Amino acid sequence: MTRGGLWAAGVAAAVVAFAHLATAGRYDLFVNELYFIVCGRHPAFGYVDQPPLIPLLSALTQIGGTHVWLLRVPAVLAAVALVPLTVAFAQLLGATTRGAWLAAVAAAASPMLTAMTATLTTSTLEPLVWTAIAYCVTRAVVRAEPRMWWWAGVLAGLAFETRYGVIVWIIAVALGLATTAQRASLRSTALAVGIAIGALIALPNAAWQFGHGLPFLNVIRNDNADNFTGTPLVFTIDQIFSINFLLAPLWVTGIVAPFVSPRLARFRFLAIAFVASALLVFLTHGKNYYLAGAYPAMFALGAAACTALPRLVVVLWSALAAANGALALPLVLPIYSPARLKTTVERMPIKLRPVEKASVGAPLTQVFSYEFGWREMAASVESVLAALPPSDRARAAIFASTYGEAAAIDVFGSGLPPALSGNNQYYLWGPRGYNGAVVIAVNVDPAVWSRWCDSLRVAARYGESRYVMPRERDRPIVVCRGMHPPLTQLWPQLKFYGI
Repeated sequence: MTRGGLWAAGVAAAVVAFAHLATAGRYDLFVNELYFIVCGRHPAFGYVDQPPLIPLLSALTQIGGTHVWLLRVPAVLAAVALVPLTVAFAQLLGATTRGAWLAAVAAAASPMLTAMTATLTTSTLEPLVWTAIAYCVTRAVVRAEPRMWWWAGVLAGLAFETRYGVIVWIIAVALGLATTAQRASLRSTALAVGIAIGALIALPNAAWQFGHGLPFLNVIRNDNADNFTGTPLVFTIDQIFSINFLLAPLWVTGIVAPFVSPRLARFRFLAIAFVASALLVFLTHGKNYYLAGAYPAMFALGAAACTALPRLVVVLWSALAAANGALALPLVLPIYSPARLKTTVERMPIKLRPVEKASVGAPLTQVFSYEFGWREMAASVESVLAALPPSDRARAAIFASTYGEAAAIDVFGSGLPPALSGNNQYYLWGPRGYNGAVVIAVNVDPAVWSRWCDSLRVAARYGESRYVMPRERDRPIVVCRGMHPPLTQLWPQLKFYGI
């Protein structure tokens, strides 16, 4: 990077670091973070609904106990690293200092990108890794640096071990190369080596998925069926406002410029890759953030195209985009108190659009609402277990309807046996030797469960917080005695892959 690029990247990255580090420990663990911690405590080459890298990393951060802030340090590092990477990419594509500032502000001021690094999930590293893959491919193709294909392969393999969404980007970039003048690069020996490296890294998880009958396909089929992708127009508008509508001219320029500017014509494959990714996400009924990883490349390409704009225009545009991003921060980082955020959300003239059926009715945002109520639920389960006679307590199983509830019990519960659930990875862990003589069941339908129990009573209810998701509000905890058929035989009926 040039000196001007370093300044742009350094200033924007410092702001990102401050905002994330100052808020990383507020609220509590997100439902998926709880689940990843538990999965990581059961090391494996794969899990029903995700590759192993994030679960293992999550569990590693919690070796010394439950620490919300520590868990999110990797996410903060990813948010910070994206800024200099995007600036370096922009300068690789021809941006000067003005373009570098545009790229830096864009990488730092996108609400969607900020939201993805507010928690540690399988999506957290996607913008960073997708951008790094595009950067390596561009250097391999444009600068004729064949070994960059190797690094692209390493990154693609690691990305696969983080989230399967990288397959979309790999297909899209390959399509971009195949349909432009860079198609000759696809015959490169170095590319073949890079593909082999990536495949080797991805092999353990791919083998696990195939060995277990590709359960992820069932998860994504059920999950995507409940997504609110919308029409092409709705999807596009949602992208514009989620990314920061003042940055839309930048990434749209990134798409268009290679087809109208001879200087940028050799980068057409990147624009085609973005459009192809958008089509794949839309056609597969994906959530809006599934495309987030492709935007930094368009920020970089747009910055390279706009690098000759007058300084005043760049300054005003950057300032306005940064200000708009700052206004959205309370919706993506836990800056406000929960009460203030709830009031803010209720008073917004334009209501937040839910991305899936499960997020309908969130009193805060979906992510933030899923950070409340878990400790209280685990405490309620502890109380129900403690109230049982000693003979029942010793043989009682604890069953939860969802992986999030089960994980909260495992992470926050004290003196509780490992939770059971038929949801996702918990299903494969099975009934753990329990026969169903006594079962404490969380958030189940008493009418359904009464058919399986000699006796059933509602022992407690949880979900009193006004910030929790509707599906976790005022829910029953029941005690079932004499399950019939035994839990081991009933287990296949309790299986559900999805959210």
